[in-house]
Amino acid sequence: MNAPKAVVTGIGVAAPNGLGTERYWAATRAGVPAIGAVAGFDASHYPSRLAGEVRGFDAAAHLPSRLLPQTDRVTRLALVAAGEALADAGVGPDPDDALDRGVVTAMSAGGFAFGQRELERLWSRGGQYVSAYQSFAWFYAVNSGQISIRHGLKGPSGVVVTDEAGGLDAIAQARRLLRRSGLVVCGAVDGSICPWGWVARLTGGRVAKGDDPAEAYLPFDARAAGHVPAEGGAMLVLESAEAARRRGAPRVYGEVAGYAATFDPAPGSGRPPTLRRAIECALADADLDPTDVDVVFADAAAVPRLDRAESEAIAAVFGDRAVLVTAPKTMVGRMDAGSAALDVATALLAIRDGIVPPTINVRPARHHPVEIVTGPARRATVRAAIVIARGHGGFNSVLAVRAPRRAPGEDGGGHSRREEHTMPDRNLELDDLRRLLRAGAGLDESVELDADTADVDLVDLGVDSVALLETAALIGREYGLHLDDEALTRATTARLLLNLVNDS
Repeated sequence: MNAPKAVVTGIGVAAPNGLGTERYWAATRAGVPAIGAVAGFDASHYPSRLAGEVRGFDAAAHLPSRLLPQTDRVTRLALVAAGEALADAGVGPDPDDALDRGVVTAMSAGGFAFGQRELERLWSRGGQYVSAYQSFAWFYAVNSGQISIRHGLKGPSGVVVTDEAGGLDAIAQARRLLRRSGLVVCGAVDGSICPWGWVARLTGGRVAKGDDPAEAYLPFDARAAGHVPAEGGAMLVLESAEAARRRGAPRVYGEVAGYAATFDPAPGSGRPPTLRRAIECALADADLDPTDVDVVFADAAAVPRLDRAESEAIAAVFGDRAVLVTAPKTMVGRMDAGSAALDVATALLAIRDGIVPPTINVRPARHHPVEIVTGPARRATVRAAIVIARGHGGFNSVLAVRAPRRAPGEDGGGHSRREEHTMPDRNLELDDLRRLLRAGAGLDESVELDADTADVDLVDLGVDSVALLETAALIGREYGLHLDDEALTRATTARLLLNLVNDS
């Protein structure tokens, strides 16, 4: 039985440099770093003291109070991301379709912080003080379960555990499930930034040491000495193209076109690693030639031998420095299974906006035969992208995504392209801009934006460069425009921003 064409109609993101898809994307396009000293616990006595954390996250502002006692922090982040993805896809609760909707997530370890807290109670105070929720809150399948319950997703579901590769494996499993489901929420939000999780990580010997965030996570660099752990990830709404068209999905980000997974032979066996074969098989599954691919989102382990193996596999398939390669996770750290899912979301946003986000802080070593995107984000037409993820012990997974293939005159949701992208028959006015700035940049309600303040520097009004990029994304959606990042940097006041939009 052939699988239906799988398309992504919703994205939700929880990342250290942005809670929410557009906030994350604005920060990522701008190369904003989010690695810093561990804040979740006192890591001062550990050899590794840096992490990428979703700082300022207030679960009570996003979730019902009844869920808080029964969930680990990472599950709360997953619930928020899943909720955003479903809202983005225009999917609400529907008891009639509950058995046709499923969820597949990936996780490396489960709710470690919750588990540690309850074990401490067990050891120090006794079993009667351990929460009944410990029975599932620590479990690696808990995100699938909680998302299913909260959103009434009662169809085929599951969880995969393949370390970093899990984020891709979950999406691939969701793609398979579309043979018997109409819609699957999939992806991964992961991380265990707590003492128990930290000690477990350190035993692997791949966590960077030191206290300088700009020097800590440097894949494909001669200085590479391990990665920085992080929390977060992305959730996607995956459905068949036909189902998306039939229900009038508001948007289609792209198609999950191909996938492959391999497992490396045991060390010392004398057999070669299998990442190259995984890339080739994913391309074959997607019916793509190497020349069809515009960017590769690298696994970027920042372990010299693993970086070398990855760059050589990419070059063997695509040619030396023949395709753009990027690792935006250098801004936020590695989120276990969440990293790969976030890379897929980032690849889809790159396709949407024609922007390849950068790899920050890295000076690529000459012996790596790949073209790493460093410096500012690079403007490029992205028709197809490859995402690579590898798990500890030999897991290799590769996913291919491509731009949505539309019927003449339609976008991916079945709407008229002209209707979707025709600019409103009015200029952007100050009142409109004030509304969009409040939505995109969190402009304070007390700040008046009128003729007297139109020439005040936006930074003085509390709108920084990342918030401006997020506002530009909202303007682009409402007015059918793409505002160039370079031009935006010159729109330093509300009046200049108005002129930029109205002259476009």
